[in-house]
Parts: sequence; structure tokens; C-alpha cells
Amino acid sequence: MDLASQAASVGALADPTRLALYEYVVARPDPVGREEAASGVGVPLHTAKFHLDRLVEAGLLTTEYRRLGGRSGPGAGRPSKLYRRAEVQVAVSLPDRRYDLVGHILASGVERAASGGDLSAALEDAAAQAGREAAAPGDLATFTEALAGLGFEPRLEDDTVLLANCPFDTLAKTHTALVCGLNRAFVQGLADGVGCGVTACLEPEPDQCCVKGRVGSG
Repeated sequence: MDLASQAASVGALADPTRLALYEYVVARPDPVGREEAASGVGVPLHTAKFHLDRLVEAGLLTTEYRRLGGRSGPGAGRPSKLYRRAEVQVAVSLPDRRYDLVGHILASGVERAASGGDLSAALEDAAAQAGREAAAPGDLATFTEALAGLGFEPRLEDDTVLLANCPFDTLAKTHTALVCGLNRAFVQGLADGVGCGVTACLEPEPDQCCVKGRVGSG
């Protein structure tokens, strides 16, 4: 989901009744019908129906149809519309943070090292591979678009791609050498995957990502 979609999903929970219905549904072990949800939060059935369907539109809940009470066959009545939590994950962070990405890199690197080899090298290889996997062949514009989609907030100044935001900010502050090294390897892997002739360099400055991309310096 892009930022606008995620923000809209989170915004759907600003209404207190809608939030109460969402929390009720996700706390139940099984999908919930409208009548149960309405009773559970103490609102009229038509109110519950309206807000539950808005939560479906926002991508926070999903629906299924099933007859309740175990009845089937003629006379069992129409299947009920049931609600449950959607599988999509929604998170909004401004500035953008991608701790899931660095977590994936760290886990992959540890797994590589467990089968033999140096941990530092395994982590760097995992970061570079993650960068290549996030890339699509193209040019410098393709590279900066990919960086933007990952939350780096890139901008081109002369022959340098500056990264105004670090998606791994908190970890980079507490584990600087490790995380900044992985960051550089990831950006280099991304550049290699795009094929844009950019070299990722560690050049930390205040209020910027520690990595810069040097165009045509490889």
C-alpha cells in the first residue's frame, strides 16, 4: 500500500464507533456477524452495518459468508455476512521507516553465517542481495524512484544522489557502524540491480542518511 492508501486506512479508525467495532472484531477468535458486533459495542444494527462496511472499504476488515448455527439445506436461511481482520498490514510513519527491511537483511545474514562463513561478510552479502531484489533495470531516474519508494527521500545534486531520510534511523543511531554498513551495501545492490552506474559511499552528514550515491564514479 502507498502512503495515501495507508493513511486513509488509519484515518478510517478516527471515528470512535468504527474503532470500537474494529477492536471488537479483531479480538474475536472467529469471524463476527453484524448482529454480534452491534451488540458487542452497544450500537444499533444499522450503525454497525455502516461502519463495518466502511472498514472493509478501508482494507482493514474482510468478509465471508456462512450460515450460522450449523444449519444447512432448505429452510436454513441465507448465509450471514461475517467480518474478520484483513491480512494486509497497515502502518504509517513520517518520516518513512523500514525496520522490516533491515530486519529481513539481518535475519538473512545470520542464516547465511550459520551455514559457515564470516558474519560481517554474510550480512553485507544479504544487504546487497536485498537491494538487487528491490531493483528493476533502468537508468538514474529508475534508481531514484526506487529509493523514493523505499523512504530514502533522494534528490539529485550535480553528480550526487543525496538521501535526505534514513529508513533505519533509530537502529542507525544505536548501532551506527553495523546499520550504516548494511545501508551502503543495500543501496549499492539497488544501484547494481538497476544498472545506473552509481557507487554508494558512506559519507555521513547531520540530518541526512549516511549514504550518498556518486554517479559514474564506479
